[in-house]
Amino acid sequence: MKKQSYEKQLAGWTLLLLGIAVGAVAVALKRWTLVFLGAATVVLVPWTVVLGLTLPADTEVRHWSPAWTGLDVLMAAGCAATLLLGLRGRPAARLTASATAAVAVLDAWFDITTAQAGSGLTQALACAVGEAAPACVCVFLAVTDRRSRT
Repeated sequence: MKKQSYEKQLAGWTLLLLGIAVGAVAVALKRWTLVFLGAATVVLVPWTVVLGLTLPADTEVRHWSPAWTGLDVLMAAGCAATLLLGLRGRPAARLTASATAAVAVLDAWFDITTAQAGSGLTQALACAVGEAAPACVCVFLAVTDRRSRT
């Protein structure tokens, strides 16, 4: 058995120590991101209560049409990106599926909460049911490990 050169041994130990350092940084970074999310939660809860108590019941909105069409374009782009990434077997499809599901749920939420009473609300509820299908499919894709399917 050949003896490894000093340089190869040193390179091996350097890579090992570098890997340990990177792992430690990743653990610390994850911990701090979780601390940040906890702080955001603590701030958002009272902020949401303040908004609920102080915002007007109704308001006039500028750029209503672009806001809604933009949301639907975003959802279509998310579906397309998830489709293409999924067909190629890319793990990123799980990320685009998660984002697309969130957009679909938000679209349904705003459809319902901004609808006028009567037929407007009925139409919004029908749209929300239609948006639930891609949302559910996207959630399924996001949480299912592609490697486990045949």
